[in-house]
Formats: sequence, C-alpha cells, structure tokens
Amino acid sequence: MLQLKRAIQLESLKLPFKDSLFAAHQIGAAGVEINGRTEIRPAEMTRTAVRHLKKILADLKLTVSSIYFPTRRGFGIADDMERRIDAVKSAMTMAYDLGAKVVVTRLGRIPEVGSGGWETMLQALTDLGGFSQKSGAFLAARTENLSADTFKGLIEALPAYSLGVDFDPADYVINAQLPEEAIKTLGDNVISFRVRDATTDLKRGKGEEVQLGRGNIDWASLLGTLEEKHYSGFLTVERNAEQDSLVQCAQAMEYLENLFQ
Repeated sequence: MLQLKRAIQLESLKLPFKDSLFAAHQIGAAGVEINGRTEIRPAEMTRTAVRHLKKILADLKLTVSSIYFPTRRGFGIADDMERRIDAVKSAMTMAYDLGAKVVVTRLGRIPEVGSGGWETMLQALTDLGGFSQKSGAFLAARTENLSADTFKGLIEALPAYSLGVDFDPADYVINAQLPEEAIKTLGDNVISFRVRDATTDLKRGKGEEVQLGRGNIDWASLLGTLEEKHYSGFLTVERNAEQDSLVQCAQAMEYLENLFQ
C-alpha cells in the first residue's frame, strides 16, 4: 500500500532557510527538499555543519527527502563537463551525509540518439550512476518538458540504476501531455515524486501551474499507479506562488493528506 510521506520543497515557502525548516514542521511535513546551491552548499558543509543541521532536523522531526542540485548547463554539453560532474558528486556525498537518498537535477535537452551530444550525456550519466552506487545517494532528473518515451529511452541506454525519475505531473499538463499516461511509461523508474498541479490553457496550447486540487490532474489515478509500482519515497509538495506562499503550501499539504483518507 502506498504510504503517505509528505515532504515540502523549502524554496516554495519563500522564507530564510532556518525559518523555512520551522515552517515545514508546523505545516506537517516529514521531509524537506533542500536546494544544494542556494540554501546549503557542499563546500560549506563541514562535519560540524552537518551535525548542527542534523540536530535541528531531528529536533523538528524532519528528514532531508532530497537535495535539489541543478547544473548551469545540460549533460549533453561537453564544455566544462568535468567540473559539473564533480559538483554533482559533491552534492551526492552531502546528501548521503544528511541522510538523503536522492539528488534531483535537470538534464537539459536530450540530444538525438547517436549524436556527439548523446554520447556525451551517456558518458556523464554513467559516471554519475557509478558514483551513486558508492555514495548511497541516487540521481533523479526532473521530467520538465521531456516526453516520457524519450526519457525512458535514455534510461534504458544507461547501465541499470544510473538514473531515476523525479516525476512532476504538472510538467506534462503545462506541455500539453497526459501525466497519467507518462507515469505508466516511467513509473518503474520514479524515485522522487513532485506534488504540483496545473491546468490547460486551450487558447495557448499549454498550461499553467495552479493551487493543488484546482488543476486537471487525476490524482487518484497517479497515486494508484505509484502504488502499483511499489513506490516508497516521499511525495514532495512544490508551489511557485506569487503571494501567500506559506498559506498555499499549508493548504497543499492538507489537500495531499486528504487524498489518503
């Protein structure tokens, strides 16, 4: 049975880092997603800093569900790749030190199969996948505007367990695709799930993010597929609100809880 493990993306709260931890506790989160570039940084997380943060988390009964670590360029671009890979590896090590098993990143555009960019991406992700086996923190890529079939093709071209999926159903609605179909393709590879809603704008041919529960997403269907796929990770609420961020995140957490009643 699918377990309710609610997490919150701390950036969604739009508060200073420590304040956001206390707010996450207050709205009922069990886990938090921390940005590894803007909220904490691997180079600054000494053993003392790690112990201090873990103490705060323990006092608030929180765990780190994931570290979000976007790179400035996609993995199909060879320029400066070695430094990019080293940075992601540092984020993986930091994630493991903090008790997190997932590092979320962005792939950038997936190049055409067989092209130089394709081979560059495969080499980079194979390297990171091998490191993840040693570090204990696994790499998940956000779905963004990638078609499910294209994403699945990349995963199948890599060694097993090199890359997981951070599934965001709102991404598919915004890009005029069906998340309920996409998760059937990617469900076996989902290691992080983002709770974000969206609605379709028929005039523009795409969609826009809305408050959780007010969009076009069939949450019962999605959560049912996650259960069929034996998903055991966190359900991470993300809300890019222009105002009343804390209130909207709290409402989203409550809505998510109600889905399980």
